[in-house]
Amino acid sequence: MACVKTNISKIADTSRLESRLEKIFEDELMSKESIFYYYNPDVIKKIVSFLSREVARPVSVGICGETASGKSTIVQDSIDVINDMTKGVINKKLITRINTDDYYYDRSKEVEAAGSFAAFAKNYDLDSPKAIELSLMKEHITALLNHKSVYLPQYDMSGTAKRNDKAYLASFAPLIIAEGLFALNEEVADVFDFKIYVDIEKEVQKKRFYERAMQRNLGDSADEIFKNASDKAETYVKPCIESADIVLNGKSSRERYREFAQKLMKLALTVRFEMFLLNHSSN
Repeated sequence: MACVKTNISKIADTSRLESRLEKIFEDELMSKESIFYYYNPDVIKKIVSFLSREVARPVSVGICGETASGKSTIVQDSIDVINDMTKGVINKKLITRINTDDYYYDRSKEVEAAGSFAAFAKNYDLDSPKAIELSLMKEHITALLNHKSVYLPQYDMSGTAKRNDKAYLASFAPLIIAEGLFALNEEVADVFDFKIYVDIEKEVQKKRFYERAMQRNLGDSADEIFKNASDKAETYVKPCIESADIVLNGKSSRERYREFAQKLMKLALTVRFEMFLLNHSSN
């Protein structure tokens, strides 16, 4: 009978956790300037399965969106919130971040032969998933999900097109976040537990892109780069919104994203504390 009571207790706790999460998500969705455009209700159950340790393995999250959609900023702000709220509470690395840009194929020999990166890029499409070794990224994420350490690459974005395949060692972490233009490409999407798309209004995207182009001294080439990126996104990036579990509003303020991340982390830490008390009271 004691076993039956324990199971009923777990079911009740899971149901309560679902209700708490549903409120957090629904309140945000219905709020003014929400960070959400859409989320699949099944996301709540999936989050609960990890928080309750029903699924006892790392969580993998894939985040994609067009250039200048805000995906990198959203990811970094979320990581900062998690690290700040767990400092001194959880003394281990919680997150491994993977950037799809680091998986561009090494084309340093071709750049050298062409005389410059600009000359090389005239005949090479960097805005296609074929330019990135997504199969290797999937291999690395799969290994990390299986508690294995892997060497992650780092791509030199300064114009050499060099890739260091053993830039740094990534060990086990409970949360794996991969972000980039092609993070939800069909070649790699099925490795993610949660698929997130960051949508952005064209005018906001364009403004951000040209501000960045000015900082990077792209000059007259900015127009051509933006047009090519936008055109290719129609084929390779935008369709990913159809398979996304969550569609985020890239125009929402960074503060709104940080506030939402804080609410989720507060709940996660509460659940962790409750489970700690439950385990020790049953011993």
